[in-house]
Amino acid sequence: MKGKKCISVNTRRGRMAYVYILPWLIGFFILQAYPLVSSLIYSFCDYNVLSDMKFIGLKNYIALITKDKEFKKSFLATVQYTLYTVPFKIIMSLLIALLLNKSRKGIGVLRTIYYLPSLFGGSIAVAILWKLMFMDNGLINAFLTHIGIKGSSWLGDPKLALPTLSLLEAWQFGSSMVMFLAALKQVPASLYEAAAIDGAGNFRSFFSVTFPQISPIIFFCIIMQSINALQNFTSAFAITQGGPVKSTYMLGLKLYNDGFTYFKMGYAAATSWVIFLMIVMATILLFASSKLWVFYGDEAS
Repeated sequence: MKGKKCISVNTRRGRMAYVYILPWLIGFFILQAYPLVSSLIYSFCDYNVLSDMKFIGLKNYIALITKDKEFKKSFLATVQYTLYTVPFKIIMSLLIALLLNKSRKGIGVLRTIYYLPSLFGGSIAVAILWKLMFMDNGLINAFLTHIGIKGSSWLGDPKLALPTLSLLEAWQFGSSMVMFLAALKQVPASLYEAAAIDGAGNFRSFFSVTFPQISPIIFFCIIMQSINALQNFTSAFAITQGGPVKSTYMLGLKLYNDGFTYFKMGYAAATSWVIFLMIVMATILLFASSKLWVFYGDEAS
């Protein structure tokens, strides 16, 4: 009897567990799994929303890679944007975390101030504000003129437009900064004491003690920031619309235009899967390189 009661109790608990996770399961299948599978199916079809789907195999992918002149520009712009944004954002967030890893009066307020841009940095409103700041007659050029420096056409020059957009992304370093700050707090003080006894200065202590200890967090942040950068859409859409001369026409914006301007949903779905493959390849390369510079606590010395 006791065994039957235990089985009954465990069964009820198991059922209740499924009830509790049911909202998440519904959201996962409706908002993630179904769109994912649908987009994969659309990518092999000629589909424009207004007519029935027609299976065409790999023609969307072949046309995208071999015939679409915009694809190469979009691909290169996306890769360049990622290479500009991720290193600068990681370095900035790490430097700020090192500066804020101090026990001093008002340090909590400073940490909050530095984190604030990440709360609303990806919004359309901030993108428009960025556009107003970097216009030819915007705040940045007005300030440069005031101190005797000739301003530039930040958003009108094909060589400067993409780095200018990258600055907007790099400005939102708060999330990485918080993770770096938490990681720095976990580095044992005894390691720094041992390094000081050996005569190591601040520079050597960073690369011999700090960097190895926080390298897993750096690795994680690089992966997450790379994924975000490869999917960029908001800044290119709100600030430059892909110009000038397609220098900021990233794949996320191309996907949007193909799907919602030209109603080539199958073609846009193929673009989305190309972005997905880029993310997969970048992640694989990062994991392969991590063996050379990421150190975990359970590794033998």
